[in-house]
Amino acid sequence: MRRQMIEDAAYEVATQVRTVEECIDASLAEIAELQLRMMHANSVARVGPAPIHAALAQASSALASLVCARGSIVACHGELVTAQSKVPGLRTVAFGDTECPPQTGQAGLRVVA
Repeated sequence: MRRQMIEDAAYEVATQVRTVEECIDASLAEIAELQLRMMHANSVARVGPAPIHAALAQASSALASLVCARGSIVACHGELVTAQSKVPGLRTVAFGDTECPPQTGQAGLRVVA
């Protein structure tokens, strides 16, 4: 019972980490798209670079901050992988140099991260 609770909690954390990583990546793409649209609108208006420069600089700053946040989440993911080996019930067990037995579909193992 306790082991199942630990596995479920770890699975929820792993799922959430992946969701956060995907959201950050999607946000990076959206900011890049915003910058592209700003540049296009500026080009269509033919007003020169000055009118949107401050807005473009702010979008670029947001992009850089998000890239930094992405790196922090990637590092967090790595730390969680390390922590996994210290939690009873989530550790990987190896039995020598032999090959893994063939899967029968009956194993009680789950991928956590």
